[in-house]
Order: sequence, then C-alpha cells, then structure tokens
Amino acid sequence: MRPVHIRSPRQQRRHTLPASEFRCLSPEDAVSVFEIEREAFISVSGECPLHLDEVRHFLTLCPELSLGWFEEGRLVAFIIGSLWDQTKLNQDALTLHKPHGSSVHIHVLAVHRTFRQQGKGSILLWRYLQYLRCLPYARRAVLMCEDFLVPFYSKCGFKAVGPCDITVGPLIFIEMHCPVNGHAFMRRNSGC
Repeated sequence: MRPVHIRSPRQQRRHTLPASEFRCLSPEDAVSVFEIEREAFISVSGECPLHLDEVRHFLTLCPELSLGWFEEGRLVAFIIGSLWDQTKLNQDALTLHKPHGSSVHIHVLAVHRTFRQQGKGSILLWRYLQYLRCLPYARRAVLMCEDFLVPFYSKCGFKAVGPCDITVGPLIFIEMHCPVNGHAFMRRNSGC
C-alpha cells in the first residue's frame, strides 16, 4: 500500500497565467490598447486610428468584434472592429457601429513594439478571420490601409478594391475586403 500524500494549503500549486491567451477585449483593456496603438501609429503616420474615448466606445458597444493576444497577462497585440452596413467605407465608418451590418470594419490592428517582426500580426489576423467565420451575421471583413501595408493584408486574404473614400489629413488609403461567409463546413467543424 502506497502512502497518501495530502498537500497542505501552503503546498498547493499557485495559479499561473497562461503563456498565450486570445480573448475579446473589454473596456478595462482600453488604456493598454491605446498605449500600443499610439506608439505604433504615431511613429509611422503621425495619426492614431482611434483615440482613447473611441477605443472605449467600441469596446463597450461591440467587444465581441475585438481580439487581444495576451502573453503572461500582458497585452501584446490586438484588433478592434465594428459592424458596417454599406458596400464601401465612408467617414461615418470611423466612429459608428451599425448593429445590423454584415461587414466587419477592422479599425486597427497593432502589435506592441517589443513583439513586432515575429509574425504576431498575421497570426492574430488569421485567428480573427477564423473567429469572424463563426459569426452567422458576418459576411466580410473590410479595412483601409496605406499603400505599404497592401502586401501584408493581401497575404492574409484581403483584396484591394480601390482607393478609400476616407482621408485623414494628408493620408490616403486603399480599401480592402476579405469574404468570411460561405464557410459552413468550417463553422460545423470548428467548434464555434
């Protein structure tokens, strides 16, 4: 007969954070999101896609359309989206969430500076698109980006549809679309 070892409360395993976790963001994540976004975009274009109050706005209205990548409890990359109900993006798409829309407008994808050039942006976007395929109301993902980002998004399945009707200061954007509907087989077998 083997002796039974009973752990005392002091010897119990301490809770540890998962090495990597993907989850929808909440308004409580807004400051961390904004810090990463500000550093990523101010250094490149001088403009933030979303200001802190807009980050909070979207994370309150449609947190299910966001995705954060956390490593050891720290946000390292994120995507924020909202629903849109028109064929093309226009100025209203920057601030509105259209609850009955079927397009998911990706407002921003950003990676913390110490985690860049490791493929995290493309992995996060792939996971996000897989997640969107599980949402019965999502038909496509849409975004606007500068010319130099078109190859990145093209590799992730987006197609350029032409110049975007939105400009921000001197910046000009390309509008890109990626279908996410019609994946019934994937939905049935994906655990969604």
